[in-house]
This record gives sequence, structure tokens and C-alpha cells, in this order.
Amino acid sequence: MISKLKNRIFLEQYEPSLIGIFVNPFFIARKNLFKHIKEIGKEIKGKTLDVGCGTKPYEKFFASSEYVGLEIETTLNKELKKADFFYDGNTFPFGNSEFDSVVCNQVLEHVFNPDDFLSEINRVLKPGGKLLLTVPFVWDEHEQPYDYARYSSFGLKSLIEKNGFTLLRHVKSVKNYSVISQLTIAYFFKIVYKKRVIKMFFTLFFFPFITIGGLLLGKILPDNNDLFLDNIILAEKVCDV
Repeated sequence: MISKLKNRIFLEQYEPSLIGIFVNPFFIARKNLFKHIKEIGKEIKGKTLDVGCGTKPYEKFFASSEYVGLEIETTLNKELKKADFFYDGNTFPFGNSEFDSVVCNQVLEHVFNPDDFLSEINRVLKPGGKLLLTVPFVWDEHEQPYDYARYSSFGLKSLIEKNGFTLLRHVKSVKNYSVISQLTIAYFFKIVYKKRVIKMFFTLFFFPFITIGGLLLGKILPDNNDLFLDNIILAEKVCDV
């Protein structure tokens, strides 16, 4: 019973249902990220590389024939994550043009040398291969001290094109009032997250009201295309760099 409950709570972190409103403080961000990844994921086919794969939470939503997870080699990553390969943070342990598609979910902000990183992605992709990239825009610092950047839509487009890709699709996730509600929750979460009992209370009885209010106001008030939580990019390799 306890094991099933833990598995359900874990699933709600990445594929939130209505239950997620009461167990996932980041419901608004994750629900929309999941929606767009699931939709665009139909473009991810063939042999796929997931860079910074973590627990591979979205693997089942891609049309991949083979799915390979890659992580930086650390003791913690080897213990907790589902990577198939590890690397030194510089050169991917794969040959040129080895993959049909690449997925990189909420990783680029933790990369200090984004040009080198995207160049490696370009190198291992076949010509015409697809890249699905998600990156936060408005969000707090996290996984400190390895949080290095936030990307506007214009900066991300420039970075992508400079490194041998053409932009096929760009979605701004959560560009309505609910972005304010999600940031309000993030503010309180950082204050109470080390105090387990208080965090549980806030998650069950305080955050849901902010979430529901944000979702309702997000439906009523107009969108703001300049204020959003996440960038979701679908790009195609056009050349080697």
C-alpha cells in the first residue's frame, strides 16, 4: 500500500492529474510541461538520446525505437538515476550522427558552456534529426550552485540557430495569470521545504487554493506572451558545427 502511494506521488510529479493539485506544489508548471512534451513528443522517433535523463519520466511518450539515457558521472547520479551512459560533462561518449533524435528536458540552464553542449548534441545527431529541448524562463534558482542561465525566446532561438539547428516550433508554456500563482507557491515552498511537517501542511491545504485560483484566473484574464514559465523547442539539425 505504501509502495503504491509513493509510486503514485512520484507519477504526479511529472504526469499530474487532478490529484496532483494536492500533492505536487508545482502542478501548474509540470501539468503544462507534460502537455506540450506529450504533444510534440510524436516527432521524436528512431534511436533517441535523452541528455540529462534523470529517471526518464517522459520516455513512454516518444515514438523511439531505442531510448538511451545520458547523465554526468557522479556518485549520486549513478545511485538514483536511470542513465545508460555517463560522461564527464564535456564530450558525449557516442560517435558522429549516431542518433535520430535527442531529448533535453530542463537541463540547459545548468550548462555553463551552452555552445559546446549544443555542438555535442549536433554532432551525435544525424542530418535532419530532431531535438526536443525544454528550458525554464521565469523560475527561481535551483540545484544550486549549478544554475547558470535563463533564456528569453530570442536568446534561445539565436543559440539554437548558431549551433546548426533550424527552429521548427517554439511554445511558451504557461503565459497567463497562473504563472503568478506558480511563482507565489515557489516563494513559499523555498521557505518551508526543509520543515517536513509544515511543507506537508502547505502542500495539502495552502498551495491547492493558490493553484486553483491561478488556473481560474488564467482562464479569465488575457494571456501575456512576454511572461511565461518554460520554453519548449522542437528543432532540426541542418549542419555540423
